[in-house]
Amino acid sequence: MKQVIAVHGWSGDSNTWGNWAKEFQKNGWTWQSFERGYGDTEPFLPKWKKTKIQGSNEQRVVITHSLGTHLLDNHIWLDATDVVLLCSFSRFIPKGINSRSLQTALRLMQQHIGTSDEATMLKTFLKKACEPEPVVEIPPGPIKEGLSPKGRIKLKHDLQLLVDTNGIPPDLPVKAKVLIVQGEQDSIVIPATRRSLLNDLRKHLEIAPTYWEIKNSGHLLLVQDLIIRTRNWLES
Repeated sequence: MKQVIAVHGWSGDSNTWGNWAKEFQKNGWTWQSFERGYGDTEPFLPKWKKTKIQGSNEQRVVITHSLGTHLLDNHIWLDATDVVLLCSFSRFIPKGINSRSLQTALRLMQQHIGTSDEATMLKTFLKKACEPEPVVEIPPGPIKEGLSPKGRIKLKHDLQLLVDTNGIPPDLPVKAKVLIVQGEQDSIVIPATRRSLLNDLRKHLEIAPTYWEIKNSGHLLLVQDLIIRTRNWLES
């Protein structure tokens, strides 16, 4: 069986994966999308589907975007055979000269959640995440459709989780086949943070990860052929 569990990032939802799910499912993959529940969609934590016959052809793939790497339970990581990290990070705030400005920006975002400035802050974040593409290119999500009361609490909690990230998930299997995909023009995950993820995975894994940097693409990786390229990589 070929399975995917996909995890959206901060302020996103499972609608992120609509086109991905269609492409994979029509090619024989089982797809499940994690849902944190920032908006009106009910939270959902996927589990690997068990098969009667376990064999070498089993693929259990985790695909995460951004903070999604740090939202997943350890039991999902433990059984993963392949991992795709889209604009993700091990430590969001790098050590060095950039850390203070990032910490200040994230602290201000936390303070805006639940206030009259919340909507403006979230729309600014979304615009920055989409760059260089326009916001209209993405499907509706919690920022466009509105947060639920419980979702607002989770959003603030997860912003602190983002601040506190300090390494790759320890239960990510050392034998996993890993693909890192970064947007060259990502305005959310800075270059120093991207380099840290690559270095951390090289130390953690038995086989070095594959690294793609997508030209003219930002944090949301709104490029048409990425889904097919990723599926081809997993099936190679």
